[in-house]
Amino acid sequence: MADRINGVVTRLANDRPVIYTGSHTGAELTFEAGMAMADTWADYINIGMEHGPLDIPGLNRFMQGMASVRTPTPVVLVELPFEGRDPDLVRANAWQIRQLLAIGVHGFLLCHAETPEAVAAVVEAMRYTFRGGTRGSGGQAAAAAIWGITPQQYVDRADPWPLNPDGELLLGLKIENRRALANAFETASAPGVAFAEWGPADMSMSLGFQDGRRGEPEVVAARQRVFDACKAAGIAFLDGCTEETLAAQLASGVRISGGTERLKALADKLLA
Repeated sequence: MADRINGVVTRLANDRPVIYTGSHTGAELTFEAGMAMADTWADYINIGMEHGPLDIPGLNRFMQGMASVRTPTPVVLVELPFEGRDPDLVRANAWQIRQLLAIGVHGFLLCHAETPEAVAAVVEAMRYTFRGGTRGSGGQAAAAAIWGITPQQYVDRADPWPLNPDGELLLGLKIENRRALANAFETASAPGVAFAEWGPADMSMSLGFQDGRRGEPEVVAARQRVFDACKAAGIAFLDGCTEETLAAQLASGVRISGGTERLKALADKLLA
């Protein structure tokens, strides 16, 4: 699709690196902060609501601030507050997905994605009922204003990619504990998933290391299993990169990382 709303989809579809900004906590969710981020260098903005506040009104103001400067706005992905432990837990919290989508966000990260059934329930909540999901009509006009398109165009395009090749929504997974690790291949292959990561700090804790050590053999093996699961599923792998490790990480197949404007420029140059 030539006129993509979600530039991250374009980059992933063309095997380009994706560098994001934003952390697990501390997002300034105001109209003014949104205006300031409207011209961000980043490929997407990560909003942490797993550990940060579930501030839907604040994020609404932030999205409107960006849209007051330009539409479509930069891509915004939200770390969901609830865990992907089982489908019942996801469905009990699906109202969060509906409300966040209605304010115009472009997708989610599901933390502690433990089972493919839980992932399927998130995808179900993201999809409109005419596509077999549970998302109903009502929020499309508000979201469309953030995307800079008509409500009907929004309904046509607000669907998970790559499950829908024309979709503009993204779902990433954090496969970051022992239970999730056991199901990594099945979960990464769930329809509707675009990328996954291994959550090194949480994975390390789950394996019994309080201080989050990454060099222990069990932790190294866990990362490799999640990476292998992503490769088997044909989805992108997210892992941390520095300027020193970037070249090796990209050569190995890592395609998404948090970073800086300088790191993004270097990544684009390395995969030119």
